[in-house]
Amino acid sequence: MLTELSACPASALPVAELNAHLRLGRGFSDDGAETPLVETILRAAMAAVEAGTGLSLLARSFLWAPERWPGGASVDLPIAPIAAVTQITYTNRVGAEIPLAEDRWRLAPDWRRPRLVARDRPFPSAPQGGTVMVHLTAGFGDDWESVPADLAQAVLIQAAKFYEYRTGEAKGPPADISVLLGPWRQVRLGGRRA
Repeated sequence: MLTELSACPASALPVAELNAHLRLGRGFSDDGAETPLVETILRAAMAAVEAGTGLSLLARSFLWAPERWPGGASVDLPIAPIAAVTQITYTNRVGAEIPLAEDRWRLAPDWRRPRLVARDRPFPSAPQGGTVMVHLTAGFGDDWESVPADLAQAVLIQAAKFYEYRTGEAKGPPADISVLLGPWRQVRLGGRRA
């Protein structure tokens, strides 16, 4: 339902920070041989932290095609924080796309529960046999410095665990990560985010 359209660039990843965290390259020349592995591990650690919080750490483009579009006065978005919603498109059963005019809605930004709010009249329901697609940009910012410190630390701890267990099986997240992610987790009550 939520598809990442653009990956964060390698230049935004905290490769140097993870190398320092792992103490890689100390006493040896840094030839960059570990960089591809470190980047892969960082992306996996970011994905784990994002999955555990419902947040996008670095700004990227997404496409959200909800299974059920509720219509009505407002619609909760599945990820936070939202930097922008660029387009809402209704697609009918034969594939014709009809964009919803930008003056029909506004973004109610919230780091925990962002939502789209209809202006003047409620959002139309999804067409019979069709879909609704929302194009959005989500993330704290374009560079690693924009990521809150506790989330950045959780990524480094998770990445270190992935690095340590890269040839074997790891069991569960480190306890430190649960403490760091606790304030950022979204609680769901009755199928809705609280």
